[in-house]
Amino acid sequence: MSNASIADRVERLRAEINRHNHLYFVLDAPDISDAAYDALMAELRGLEEQNPELVTMDSPTQRVGAPPAEGFAEVVHPRPMLSLANAFDGDELAAWHRRATNLLDGADFQMVCELKIDGLAVALTYEDGVFVYGATRGDGYRGEDVTRNLRTIRSIPLSVPPEAPRRFEVRGEVYFPRSLFDKLNEERAAQGQPTYANPRNTAAGSLRQLDSRITAQRALDIFVYSMYGLEDAGDAHIPDNQWDTLDYLKSLGFKVNPHNALCRSPEDVESYYRRWVEEAERLDYGADGVVVKVNPFRLQDALGSVGREPRWAIAYKFPATQAVTRLLDIGVNVGRTGSLNPYAMLEPVDVGGATVKMATLHNEDYIHSKDLRIGDWVVVERAGEVIPQVVGPLPERRTGDEREFSMPTTCPQCRTTVVRPEGQAMSLCPNPSCPAQLFELLKHFVSRGAMDIEGMGEKLCLSLLEAGLVRDIADVYSISKERLLNLERMAEKSATNIIDAIEASKERELPRVLSALGVLHVGSEMAETLASHYRNLWRLSRATEQELVAIPGVGPKIAESVATYFQDEAHRHVLRKLQSAGVRLVDDSPIEPVEQPLAGLQFVVTGRLDSMTRAQAEARIKELGGAVGSSVSRKTSYLVAGEEAGSKLDQANKLGTTVLTEAGFLEMARTADRP
Repeated sequence: MSNASIADRVERLRAEINRHNHLYFVLDAPDISDAAYDALMAELRGLEEQNPELVTMDSPTQRVGAPPAEGFAEVVHPRPMLSLANAFDGDELAAWHRRATNLLDGADFQMVCELKIDGLAVALTYEDGVFVYGATRGDGYRGEDVTRNLRTIRSIPLSVPPEAPRRFEVRGEVYFPRSLFDKLNEERAAQGQPTYANPRNTAAGSLRQLDSRITAQRALDIFVYSMYGLEDAGDAHIPDNQWDTLDYLKSLGFKVNPHNALCRSPEDVESYYRRWVEEAERLDYGADGVVVKVNPFRLQDALGSVGREPRWAIAYKFPATQAVTRLLDIGVNVGRTGSLNPYAMLEPVDVGGATVKMATLHNEDYIHSKDLRIGDWVVVERAGEVIPQVVGPLPERRTGDEREFSMPTTCPQCRTTVVRPEGQAMSLCPNPSCPAQLFELLKHFVSRGAMDIEGMGEKLCLSLLEAGLVRDIADVYSISKERLLNLERMAEKSATNIIDAIEASKERELPRVLSALGVLHVGSEMAETLASHYRNLWRLSRATEQELVAIPGVGPKIAESVATYFQDEAHRHVLRKLQSAGVRLVDDSPIEPVEQPLAGLQFVVTGRLDSMTRAQAEARIKELGGAVGSSVSRKTSYLVAGEEAGSKLDQANKLGTTVLTEAGFLEMARTADRP
């Protein structure tokens, strides 16, 4: 066979095998036997082995997995993978629908209902028709590059038709089919190996295997539900709504859940939800609710997001899985801010496929409001299928031997007298040197979302505290390799890697440093807000509550917490030590000048707009540098007039003010955005 004939045969085999993969793994409609399929694969594999120059990354033979990797690289998502707000009953769903309708000035809209798959969210990127890399959701902004493992999932196409956009990203949920999960557990039990707890955790663990050959053995699957990054769409016809996008994804060869539905009203959504509350257990995958999305993309854009949650979608969760067990005792741990956190110590019980031994009890008031007593039989549920919590006791099963709980008067760790500030639900240990607080704070400081010091896990943090090497978080930067080697079971290479990781962390961005400090109520998003406003932790440390609360998004509670934190001399001492160690406390990156294309122009917006609210139109004008007025005058440059414009339109015509229709305004905004 000539080289040209071999190459042609390889291409034909790949096309045929890809077609059968799609029929079997996506459409569940195979049309050849397993033996015939295996014969095609064997022929292709043989030709590629004899002609390695013909092997391509999208060949079906490349799904088998590769030898172990050293670790996962970090991937920054071009568009954040947002989390969803939850609705737990019909009233909460109706409230979400009302809010969306009001923000859209009463506009009517259809909704797409999709089963909320209990798996692991991933993003897949395609370039020039080929799957190039994939990443986990991570914290929503940064995930892990698990491309090699994703390539082993047969329902993920390694290539897409030529009519697809040149570069795009799809998102979906990787899951472990229940039937295959049960089969895996049966095999492990027969071999005397421990069984896995549930399909979701096993899917997540399988996708994060350093050895992708193990992932390939797990037969993971995926449902794809969205598409982004279409700047290079070329001649591809891209849908303008979610429902048509799902059809478009199917046409490109992606596996889309067949149970998705287009609903016209909240009543239709409720009907869909009730159906799947009853039928979800019949599925071969876990589903813990229904995701409801506003269908038109233009309305999604108009609604936008608040924090990490889009306003245009909500997760309508199925009732939580519950079980009954004994409350053996109530323990108390100490958090990094000094809060005393009670937790339930339970007789182990299976709840929704996971063994639960402990559950949150929030605070003392929660315990008393539920009338929980040590020794009670209690109802336990996994809220949102993840966090175990105690719903309440079963008083009818009491024997009289049960005991009431009271919060300890001294800290369980340092024996300092506990305080409970007026108006707060949490009791606090006021001792800043409390070892339990320092342990939790140190774990937070070195964690991935903060200073991201690889190799410094919980055990090492505890060892450093016990050895007296760390007395505050800044002491991390005074640890030497020699001192690390004195710790039990610390190897030379591990010590070197940890010291290198500590040194690298000095260059973390300012928001991460601020988040790492563990200031009460300051998470990653608030740290971004404060860091971008002040760009200097010393400037932030001098800010008053009044100055802080004037920043958009900063409420009184956060302002009080931040100001109080930096007034503490012990915390300022930590800042000085961090600065001396070389940690960046100042964001000295240049601020790019922002062109203001509408600067010097004054606008008035009136009437009803179809694509956005008036408030959104005014916000867009301000973003582009324009000024917004409330009434038309000789200083008004443009009147943006929607339907039913009224007297302001009459005044503009009288004064000769330029009037823009909604379409004209949108075109002006688009033109202003162009470089």
